[in-house]
Amino acid sequence: MEHGQETMTVVDEHGVEHVCEVIFTFESEDFGKSYVLYHILGEDEVGEDDEVEIHASAFIPSEDNEDGELLPIETDEEWDMIEEMLNTFLAEEDEDEE
Repeated sequence: MEHGQETMTVVDEHGVEHVCEVIFTFESEDFGKSYVLYHILGEDEVGEDDEVEIHASAFIPSEDNEDGELLPIETDEEWDMIEEMLNTFLAEEDEDEE
């Protein structure tokens, strides 16, 4: 998946579907999982200086890679690794914009 080009549908705990933009995906050999970072489209439009709420989930891709199952992040160690990956990604995005 490439940044800004993919969307996915997430069903929340109330059964409501939300269309989300995939920010990026990555795999962690340390945890043996794949992860996706995304934000919900249409969720409170934000200005240029405001932050967008970014969600993260572990996922198991389907055999055809068209969909898959999202799983919750289970440990503080996973959250720390995801935060580090996000910070690296955002720093690279800032460099590309300059």
